[in-house]
Amino acid sequence: MLVGIFSDTHDNLWQIEQAIKEFSDRKVETVLHAGDIVAPFAAKAIAKITVPVHIIYGNNDGEKVGLKMIFPQIHNGPIEIKLGNRLIAMAHDFSQIPKEMQERADVLVAGHTHQAFVKEENGKLFINPGECGGWLKGRSTIAILDINTLQAQIIDIPL
Repeated sequence: MLVGIFSDTHDNLWQIEQAIKEFSDRKVETVLHAGDIVAPFAAKAIAKITVPVHIIYGNNDGEKVGLKMIFPQIHNGPIEIKLGNRLIAMAHDFSQIPKEMQERADVLVAGHTHQAFVKEENGKLFINPGECGGWLKGRSTIAILDINTLQAQIIDIPL
């Protein structure tokens, strides 16, 4: 199963559309958003995703009521997501994932720093998809995770 992961979309509708197209082209079966959608109008663009979406608030998501109206499943985080026989722990920032949740998880996902990376540490896969919005770093990225093999890659989305 392929999982699309993005974060820090920060209202950039064009980059959101490009990320969704990439997820669709790669036939992901689930999408994770690690926070910082920002406004409900951007959430409406994300809501066009046709596969299940697991989503949390980030530190820049101020209009929580409006976001909750579009995504009733949105949470403050951290959250645990069971996909197949794997457990994913997701928060906006890795520091928000409690130690006991980290120990249970196979994969840890967070955004916040806008620094895209995939790394293995102590038998756990850490994924930060970077910033999809592209505003801060001048680079728009997402991640694709193969939940069966626990392999992930960072994908650049043209600005």
